[in-house]
Amino acid sequence: MRSLHTRTPAAAYGFTLIEVLVALVVMSVGMLGIAALYLEGLRAGRTAIYRTTAVNLAADMADRIRANQQAGNAYAGTGPGSDESCVNGDEDCTPEQLASDDWYSWTRQIDAQLPEGAGAEIVVDAAVAPVYTITLQWPEIGQTEPASYSLSLQP
Repeated sequence: MRSLHTRTPAAAYGFTLIEVLVALVVMSVGMLGIAALYLEGLRAGRTAIYRTTAVNLAADMADRIRANQQAGNAYAGTGPGSDESCVNGDEDCTPEQLASDDWYSWTRQIDAQLPEGAGAEIVVDAAVAPVYTITLQWPEIGQTEPASYSLSLQP
Protein backbone atom coordinates (compact mmCIF):
# COMPACT_ATOMS: atom_id res chain seq x y z
CA MET A 1 0.00 0.00 0.00
CA ARG A 2 1.15 3.46 -0.78
CA SER A 3 1.99 5.94 1.86
CA LEU A 4 0.05 9.19 1.98
CA HIS A 5 3.24 11.14 2.26
CA THR A 6 5.49 11.19 -0.73
CA ARG A 7 9.02 12.33 -0.50
CA THR A 8 9.99 15.48 -2.32
CA PRO A 9 13.47 15.81 -3.74
CA ALA A 10 15.94 17.73 -1.56
CA ALA A 11 16.20 20.58 -4.12
CA ALA A 12 12.57 21.47 -3.65
CA TYR A 13 12.92 22.32 0.04
CA GLY A 14 14.50 25.78 -0.55
CA PHE A 15 17.79 27.44 0.32
CA THR A 16 20.08 26.17 2.97
CA LEU A 17 21.37 28.43 5.70
CA ILE A 18 24.86 28.40 4.13
CA GLU A 19 23.50 29.62 0.78
CA VAL A 20 21.62 32.47 2.48
CA LEU A 21 24.72 33.55 4.41
CA VAL A 22 26.86 33.52 1.25
CA ALA A 23 24.26 35.63 -0.57
CA LEU A 24 24.23 38.13 2.32
CA VAL A 25 28.03 38.40 2.23
CA VAL A 26 28.02 38.99 -1.54
CA MET A 27 25.30 41.64 -1.22
CA SER A 28 27.14 43.33 1.67
CA VAL A 29 30.36 43.60 -0.33
CA GLY A 30 28.41 45.05 -3.26
CA MET A 31 26.67 47.61 -1.04
CA LEU A 32 30.00 48.67 0.49
CA GLY A 33 31.37 49.17 -3.03
CA ILE A 34 28.38 51.33 -3.94
CA ALA A 35 28.80 53.41 -0.76
CA ALA A 36 32.52 53.95 -1.51
CA LEU A 37 31.69 54.99 -5.07
CA TYR A 38 29.07 57.43 -3.78
CA LEU A 39 31.55 59.02 -1.35
CA GLU A 40 34.16 59.33 -4.10
CA GLY A 41 31.57 61.05 -6.29
CA LEU A 42 30.81 63.55 -3.53
CA ARG A 43 34.52 64.29 -3.04
CA ALA A 44 35.05 64.79 -6.76
CA GLY A 45 32.04 67.11 -6.89
CA ARG A 46 33.39 69.20 -4.02
CA THR A 47 36.80 69.43 -5.68
CA ALA A 48 35.20 70.52 -8.95
CA ILE A 49 33.20 73.24 -7.20
CA TYR A 50 36.32 74.60 -5.46
CA ARG A 51 38.31 74.52 -8.71
CA THR A 52 35.54 76.37 -10.57
CA THR A 53 35.42 78.94 -7.79
CA ALA A 54 39.21 79.39 -7.98
CA VAL A 55 39.04 79.88 -11.75
CA ASN A 56 36.35 82.55 -11.32
CA LEU A 57 38.26 84.31 -8.53
CA ALA A 58 41.48 84.36 -10.57
CA ALA A 59 39.60 85.74 -13.58
CA ASP A 60 38.08 88.42 -11.34
CA MET A 61 41.51 89.59 -10.18
CA ALA A 62 42.83 89.42 -13.75
CA ASP A 63 40.03 91.79 -14.79
CA ARG A 64 40.91 94.12 -11.92
CA ILE A 65 44.57 94.14 -13.01
CA ARG A 66 43.61 94.86 -16.62
CA ALA A 67 41.43 97.76 -15.48
CA ASN A 68 44.24 99.25 -13.37
CA GLN A 69 47.39 98.70 -15.45
CA GLN A 70 49.12 101.79 -14.02
CA ALA A 71 49.45 100.06 -10.61
CA GLY A 72 52.22 97.78 -11.88
CA ASN A 73 53.94 96.03 -8.97
CA ALA A 74 51.32 97.19 -6.45
CA TYR A 75 49.44 93.94 -7.09
CA ALA A 76 52.45 91.76 -6.22
CA GLY A 77 52.41 89.83 -2.97
CA THR A 78 49.93 87.95 -0.84
CA GLY A 79 47.55 90.79 0.12
CA PRO A 80 45.32 91.45 1.95
CA GLY A 81 45.49 95.16 1.15
CA SER A 82 43.26 97.65 2.88
CA ASP A 83 39.79 99.07 2.50
CA GLU A 84 40.70 102.43 0.97
CA SER A 85 38.17 105.16 1.65
CA CYS A 86 38.93 106.84 -1.70
CA VAL A 87 37.08 104.10 -3.62
CA ASN A 88 33.68 105.28 -2.45
CA GLY A 89 34.80 108.69 -1.27
CA ASP A 90 34.97 112.13 -2.81
CA GLU A 91 38.60 111.98 -3.93
CA ASP A 92 40.16 109.89 -6.69
CA CYS A 93 42.28 106.89 -5.81
CA THR A 94 45.85 106.51 -6.92
CA PRO A 95 46.52 103.28 -8.86
CA GLU A 96 48.33 101.88 -5.80
CA GLN A 97 45.38 102.64 -3.50
CA LEU A 98 43.02 101.00 -5.98
CA ALA A 99 45.29 97.93 -6.12
CA SER A 100 45.25 97.75 -2.32
CA ASP A 101 41.46 97.95 -2.31
CA ASP A 102 41.28 95.26 -5.02
CA TRP A 103 43.39 92.97 -2.84
CA TYR A 104 41.19 93.67 0.18
CA SER A 105 37.94 92.91 -1.67
CA TRP A 106 39.41 89.88 -3.39
CA THR A 107 40.74 88.42 -0.13
CA ARG A 108 37.30 88.73 1.41
CA GLN A 109 35.83 86.85 -1.56
CA ILE A 110 38.45 84.09 -1.20
CA ASP A 111 37.65 83.73 2.51
CA ALA A 112 33.93 83.50 1.76
CA GLN A 113 34.06 81.11 -1.21
CA LEU A 114 36.98 78.75 -0.61
CA PRO A 115 37.58 76.53 2.45
CA GLU A 116 39.40 77.78 5.51
CA GLY A 117 43.15 77.87 4.94
CA ALA A 118 42.91 79.08 1.34
CA GLY A 119 45.41 81.66 0.20
CA ALA A 120 46.45 83.66 -2.83
CA GLU A 121 49.58 85.16 -4.28
CA ILE A 122 50.32 87.37 -7.26
CA VAL A 123 53.80 87.39 -8.76
CA VAL A 124 54.74 90.19 -11.15
CA ASP A 125 57.54 89.61 -13.63
CA ALA A 126 58.32 92.97 -15.24
CA ALA A 127 61.33 91.85 -17.32
CA VAL A 128 60.07 92.94 -20.75
CA ALA A 129 56.36 93.49 -20.33
CA PRO A 130 54.66 92.83 -17.01
CA VAL A 131 53.42 89.26 -16.64
CA TYR A 132 51.13 88.64 -13.66
CA THR A 133 50.81 85.12 -12.27
CA ILE A 134 47.80 84.72 -10.00
CA THR A 135 47.91 81.58 -7.82
CA LEU A 136 45.18 80.33 -5.50
CA GLN A 137 45.67 77.42 -3.08
CA TRP A 138 43.16 75.68 -0.85
CA PRO A 139 43.19 72.54 1.32
CA GLU A 140 41.48 69.41 0.03
CA ILE A 141 40.31 66.65 2.36
CA GLY A 142 42.35 63.50 1.86
CA GLN A 143 45.28 65.24 0.18
CA THR A 144 48.54 66.15 1.84
CA GLU A 145 49.35 68.94 -0.61
CA PRO A 146 46.87 71.78 -1.14
CA ALA A 147 45.09 72.02 -4.46
CA SER A 148 46.01 75.04 -6.54
CA TYR A 149 45.13 77.00 -9.65
CA SER A 150 47.36 79.47 -11.48
CA LEU A 151 46.56 82.01 -14.16
CA SER A 152 49.14 84.06 -16.02
CA LEU A 153 48.25 87.20 -17.90
CA GLN A 154 49.92 90.01 -19.73
CA PRO A 155 47.60 93.01 -19.79
